[in-house]
Amino acid sequence: MSSLFFWRKKREEEAGEGFDTNTQAPELAADNSELTPATLPKRSSKKAIRSLFSSTKFDPEDLEALEELLIQADFGLTSSEAIVAAVRKKAKEQGASSEAELRKILAQVIELELKTDSQALNLSTGKLPYVFLVVGVNGAGKTTTIGKLANWLTEGSWSVVLGAADTFRAAAVNQLATWSERAGAKLVAPKTDGQDPASVAFEAVETAIESNSDIVIIDTAGRLQNKADLMDELSKIRRVIEKRAEISEVLLVIDATTGQNGLAQAKAFAKAAEVTGIVLTKLDGTAKGGIAFAIQKELGIPIKLVGMGEGINDFAFFDANEFAIGLVA
Repeated sequence: MSSLFFWRKKREEEAGEGFDTNTQAPELAADNSELTPATLPKRSSKKAIRSLFSSTKFDPEDLEALEELLIQADFGLTSSEAIVAAVRKKAKEQGASSEAELRKILAQVIELELKTDSQALNLSTGKLPYVFLVVGVNGAGKTTTIGKLANWLTEGSWSVVLGAADTFRAAAVNQLATWSERAGAKLVAPKTDGQDPASVAFEAVETAIESNSDIVIIDTAGRLQNKADLMDELSKIRRVIEKRAEISEVLLVIDATTGQNGLAQAKAFAKAAEVTGIVLTKLDGTAKGGIAFAIQKELGIPIKLVGMGEGINDFAFFDANEFAIGLVA
């Protein structure tokens, strides 16, 4: 499914019209009033991804330096070895003898390994409201990601409700309130300090149903993966929501600068929350990028979105081609 689905309006769903998932947005948007105008920016992550190899020279006959660099870039030992083996094989098959040829092959190998058929957000069932549960440790960028996503959706004429289920941190509720105003989304906040997070999540879904809204995005407390009681609470939120609506996505937000610790977080949350997609944040910082590869390959959870700044538009769909070129260029 292409990113064009992001811009489909609820009216089209109600009309029962089909979706051409292979259509490119720019061509359609110029003369189709049911889509967001073509003047909306195409948000690319390519410029935000740090090149790992810009100052490194590679010898097609000796790729030990490449393997070492991949390990340092958080790809992990197993993945690094597999990538180098694939590059070596392709280089031999294609008779690659120059560094430029080797870089091209490396980008192709990384892109091929990262491409999946499930990287689009699940907005295709037609069962409204679509519910997104957003999880991750404190400081990863959950609330900021929610604000950016809500803004993107409202730009496409989707109506959005935000649920502030991180009830034990007043700052988190206030931050989400600020983002909801900026994005033009409705906010459901706790009525009392420390209110049961599951009850706030349930109320947000109820509000969306009553107001005929399209999307519900639930913010949750930053949970340390070694605290079983908090992970149990996350499971409770999921069970409560599912009494009223299906959960379309469970998005795990991971700070890309955390390296291999991000993989440990992903493993824990995948078990507790049935994670369906990863959001990588802070790709514009000191992130080396390989953690994206490690998570997707080891856990089979697709990277769906990336954040690369604090601005409301610093947000994009994950694109394996952009990512690979950005790393290798």
